[in-house]
This record gives sequence, structure tokens and C-alpha cells, in this order.
Amino acid sequence: MTNRRHFLIAAGLLPLLHPAFADNRRVVIVGGGWGGLAAARHLRQLAPELEVTLVDRQPAFLSFALSNRWLVEPGAAPWARHDYARLAKAFGYRFIQAEAAGVDLARRTLATSAGTLPYDWLVLAPGIREDWAAWQLNDAPTVAELRRRHSGAMLSAADLPALKQRLANFKGGDLLMTIPPAPYRCPPAPYERAMFIAWWLKTQKIPGRLIIADPNPLMPAFRNILLDRYKDQVTYLDHAKVRSVDMGRKTVSTDIDEIRFDEALLCPPQQAADLVWQAGLIRAEEGGRPSGWAAQGASDFRSAADGRVFVIGDAVGLVSPQFGYFPKTGQVANRMGQAVARQIAAQASAQAPLPLLPESVCHVTTSVEPLESTRIDTSYRDR
Repeated sequence: MTNRRHFLIAAGLLPLLHPAFADNRRVVIVGGGWGGLAAARHLRQLAPELEVTLVDRQPAFLSFALSNRWLVEPGAAPWARHDYARLAKAFGYRFIQAEAAGVDLARRTLATSAGTLPYDWLVLAPGIREDWAAWQLNDAPTVAELRRRHSGAMLSAADLPALKQRLANFKGGDLLMTIPPAPYRCPPAPYERAMFIAWWLKTQKIPGRLIIADPNPLMPAFRNILLDRYKDQVTYLDHAKVRSVDMGRKTVSTDIDEIRFDEALLCPPQQAADLVWQAGLIRAEEGGRPSGWAAQGASDFRSAADGRVFVIGDAVGLVSPQFGYFPKTGQVANRMGQAVARQIAAQASAQAPLPLLPESVCHVTTSVEPLESTRIDTSYRDR
């Protein structure tokens, strides 16, 4: 029976499997990052009677964690890779490698490249997309070529090996790094990456300069090291919001400058992934303009459009006008996954869920020689 079930899934006949199951048993999770994996694992622990299916386009989980030093260390070993099928087998849920194409809220179905999946609860953890249109880039082939040649590799960890090779080939000149306007995933990450690149330029005696175009305030933990210790390797441009890119001339234009580069790590503004837009789950700002991020509860992460749909991870939008956004980090996403698993398990058994707010513990390297790091602990409470 197991082999037949997998055959039907591969054939795109997923709906045929479900009439044998009782209602309110099917949980579908889109996205196998920190949040999606946490939701799947904890649902199996809290509600083993539920049918849990994880959908991701990739065969394995690759994390951004610890990748910044890896980028500039020759011969460094690859970072952790976890096979989704093996994880699913270990924890007792189903994994389907497929592209999630669309959500039908009325019918409670998810369309994928492997067939249509009915659900009773849907957990969306699809991550982000990059808003190249904010830089006047709307042509798909042009964007694809720019990402191939100059991606900052903040969209997918699968892009990191290509970035590592580009850095290895950099022999000197102007190396431009743009930082997205907030909110973006992992707030300290670009500054830590900049610090490692500056250290690499200095210690390898590469005749190059790192130019940082940053529309945000410089993170205090990195101010002295970037502006003082590596002043010969770093040019820091604050309030530098990129407006357009000219690949032919190798320039980016900001409100006040035109910046030329020989190599670049280009990171445009970020938004919730395409699937959240397709499902109509984006929060509208005053005046009706889309915010770019999901509309969901501040502590339950239920979509404002449908109480059986949850949005977690980097796609999560504004929590409140006073508070702003939860940091888009792996641990915050992990806690969101646990919180949603508690709610679904409680609802399936007609019980009240125990609340679980996000928390974050972030370890950031702030100096290489001597080796120093900063631990940032963040916890939240209801008010």
C-alpha cells in the first residue's frame, strides 16, 4: 500500500488518496525552512493522528547559518545539508518534492506540480521574493542574468556556492554590496558578511575596496570594526537607497550618487514569496497599497483572510504599528512553527492552545582577529 501511495503521488493523483481519511485530519505545510520543518515535526509529536504533508521544491534543507565565513575561506567544508525525505521518515510525516503553484481558499486545496492537495489546515512558510521592480527591473530575462552575474545570495542558500566562486575569482577593484531596506531576513547578516569580506581583503592583500550601500542605520555592533579597523578596505555609504541598476555600465544609482563596480553583491528589497501574493494574503497599507508582507495575527499567525491558514517565517508581516516586525531569523521562524503546531493540535482535539510567542537567540561574529562574537537574546510578551 505504501508503494502504491507514492506512485499515485508521483503521478499527480493526490486527491484520490484522501477520501479514506476523516475530515479535519489533513495538514499541508509549504516550505521546508526553519519554520516549516518545526511545524511538521511538532505536529507529529502533538497530534500523531493528523496527516501531515511537507511540500518543498528542493530535495534538501540548506541553511544560511555560518555561511558568511564559509564564503571567504578557501577550501572550507560545506555547511549542513539535511535531506527532506530522510527527515520526513524519521519524524513520521510525508514529504513531496514539488513546486507550490497556488492556493484555493474556498476549496481548501493547494495546487502543486505533483497534483492537487486538499487540506484542513494550511501552513505557509514559503520565504521571500526579491523585488527587482523597485530598481526599475521588470524584464524576467534581465533579472535572471543579473542574478546569475551579481546576486547577493540572500534569496536561497542554494545560490551561495556560486557567490563563493565569484569572490574567489575577484582579484581587485571595486566590490559593491547593497543592503536591502528593512525589513529583510536576518538583520545582522549583511554586516557580518561585510566584516568577513573586509577581513578577507585585508589578510589576502587583495587590492580591492568593499563599497557598502546601506539605506538603513548601520548596526552599532559593526560600526567601529567596519569604519575604523577596516577603513582602508571599506567605503560605507549611509542612507544609500538604490533606485536603478545599469548592468552594461556596471553602475547603480542612488538618490545622491552613481556607484561604479567591478563585482557586486546586489540585494534588492524583499517581500513575501509569490505564493502569499497569489493567495491574496498580503496586508494592505493605508490607501490600499500592498505592504509586501502577509497579514496575520501577532501571536497566532493565522491569516486575516482564513482562520485555517497560517503564515510563518520570513513572509510574516507587520505585528503592530508600535512594535513593527518580528526579526526574520531562523529561530523566530522555528518558534512560529512550534506555535502553529500547538494551535492546530489543540483545534483538532477541541482544546484551547497554549500560547507560545517567538524568541530569538542570535550569535553574530563581530571580529575575526581576535575572534569575537555577540549574542543577541530577544524575548516577547503580550501587552
